[in-house]
Amino acid sequence: MTVIGSPYGTHNTKMMILGSGELGREVVIEAMRLGIHVTACDRYDNAPAMQIAHDRCVFNMLDGEKLKSVVREIRPDFIVPEIEAIATDALVDLEDEGFRVIPNANATRLTMNREGIRRLAAEKLGIATSPFLFAESYESFESSVKEIGIPCVVKPIMSSSGKGQSVIRSVDDIKKAWDYSQSGSRSGAGKVIVEAFVPFDYEITLLTVRHKNGTSFLDPIGHLQIDGDYRESWQPQPMETIVLQKAKDIAKAVTDAIGGYGIFGVELFIKGNDVLFSEVSPRPHDTGMVTMISQNMSEFELHVRAILGLPIPEIRQYGCAASAAILVHGESDDVVYNAIDTALEKPDTMLRLFGKPTVSGHRRMGVALALGSTIDEAREKARNVRDAVKVTL
Repeated sequence: MTVIGSPYGTHNTKMMILGSGELGREVVIEAMRLGIHVTACDRYDNAPAMQIAHDRCVFNMLDGEKLKSVVREIRPDFIVPEIEAIATDALVDLEDEGFRVIPNANATRLTMNREGIRRLAAEKLGIATSPFLFAESYESFESSVKEIGIPCVVKPIMSSSGKGQSVIRSVDDIKKAWDYSQSGSRSGAGKVIVEAFVPFDYEITLLTVRHKNGTSFLDPIGHLQIDGDYRESWQPQPMETIVLQKAKDIAKAVTDAIGGYGIFGVELFIKGNDVLFSEVSPRPHDTGMVTMISQNMSEFELHVRAILGLPIPEIRQYGCAASAAILVHGESDDVVYNAIDTALEKPDTMLRLFGKPTVSGHRRMGVALALGSTIDEAREKARNVRDAVKVTL
């Protein structure tokens, strides 16, 4: 039996979110709807989730000793990592002390690092992936590129939203790709993965929920990425039944090996009837923001339910749905959004503005959501909502 006290009561249930961006914000909303006391943490103040949580903590989560100090002071019932830039070894220590890390500390350590999860999938589980090598110096990087072949994809082993990721299309790109990978890593300069360029037909995110009654799958999500960063997503991605079953088998094998409860964003490449594993995130996925309009329970609600050991009955999908990210370019600490009324004129559309306090360069600041009679119609409606929003810096 799950028991939850009032947020400020003696018997409250406490959750600490490590990472307070747009995904963490939605997790906080769902947790607070169930009466959970939430502390939102990030490296900067006034992050989106902090604006609605009960408490906030601002510190560098790559500082393991500071992370352990904060957790020991607050003593949360659940520690929920929502970003990559976390001292994962500290989470292992905290779990050894009796704190509960979602889905578990080892899973966080494995999946926050591309090397750990890729070796688990390819070498331990025997799951098909693109050919890959790891390099931690420029000399070994050049050698890896030569062995993998051009074109190839380069990514820091710890990064997100496409930071540090590039495609090498000629020998002239090799040095530039290395330099960019070293500046884009979440944990500073270091090891990278060099992957063969896969000419896939499409890629999907298969959101997979591990909960007390087993494993559930959401309808597959197709997505458009530019420079490794999510721009659009749609659900359901049309797939042959046999291919979808292969995708589910891979997702279950990987998430079973990781263990724990919660939602996992399993990224897969589809080429004909072949399915290749790419990555997995043990938390809500940015492409899954489409579920805020496409389902009776969003990925965020499902994550919180699974964490708390609550039932996850039928997941109903409402039909063709899409999301489109709102990117803002420039430098400002005073972002103003205009023409919101125009953006939301059409039926079955939604808008989420994340409330990020600043923009420097380019930053995802919101998402447009839409339902349609077809995937193409839903995508067009979502893009129209996105494009109608005018931003003043």
